[in-house]
Amino acid sequence: MSACLEIRCLSAVLLNGQRVLRSVSLTVQPGEVRALVGESGAGKTMIGKAVLGVLPKSVRIVEGEMLIEGQDLGKLDAKARRNLIGARTALIPQDPLTALNPSRRIGPQMTDRLVRILGWSGERADGRIRQLLDEVQIRDPERVLKCYPHELSGGMRQRVLIAAAFAAEPRLIVADEPTTALDVTVQKQILRLIAQLQRDHGTAILFVTHDLGVVAKISQKVSVLYAGKVVEEADTAQLFAAPQHPYTRALIAATPRYTDPYASLKPVDETVLAGLTAEIAAADKAWRPGHG
Repeated sequence: MSACLEIRCLSAVLLNGQRVLRSVSLTVQPGEVRALVGESGAGKTMIGKAVLGVLPKSVRIVEGEMLIEGQDLGKLDAKARRNLIGARTALIPQDPLTALNPSRRIGPQMTDRLVRILGWSGERADGRIRQLLDEVQIRDPERVLKCYPHELSGGMRQRVLIAAAFAAEPRLIVADEPTTALDVTVQKQILRLIAQLQRDHGTAILFVTHDLGVVAKISQKVSVLYAGKVVEEADTAQLFAAPQHPYTRALIAATPRYTDPYASLKPVDETVLAGLTAEIAAADKAWRPGHG
């Protein structure tokens, strides 16, 4: 069986030629949750956007391959690529309020993708979203479907978007920091919900986060990024038990511990960052597209 997602030596640059993704390689197997973790600006969201084909115009892929279930996106024309991504993937975005159209009711926003992209009948789409709203534990779905986004709480809006992501049974979901805009209590509920739906539906997830606590709870594999480069990847349990890269060890050491709330925070050591920065600068200087 083909991997749900395979990325091979993917590099992307800004208009000025600066690299923002540096020879990224990773694989997401069917039913697997792979976390992308790193500080802000590490390239986590950029990878998710590359997979979904929604990179900003200021970013250009210059080398590498992305395969969804064995099909190379780079070898498809624009329509075929759009159809493949629309049918096999979905997104759970970071901010549910800005992701939803404020001028439209929830119901049509949830059925649009099923009807327009996948060609479902309106009746089939309506039945499916009601089923998913029940799975994400939304009470009174009929009322919710008639609401505008601002009439729902942040947690309710995120549940709506989770239901929409799972509605068409995608093989792969990109979850782009889906709990960042929520308070701590709601975050826990949403994480449990995503994990439960993932198990029930057997969906693979590329989970973007900066929170190592979330990584430990939800993923089986982890890729640690710094400045657009994967510096370490491992099984989740192995990564926390015996991290190999100094940057990974520094990130884990910098994580606050609820068991010791009065302990001083340990920022990432400047010598670790300086070493990584020098290594990346040297690699960029020698880099040419197609040569790693």
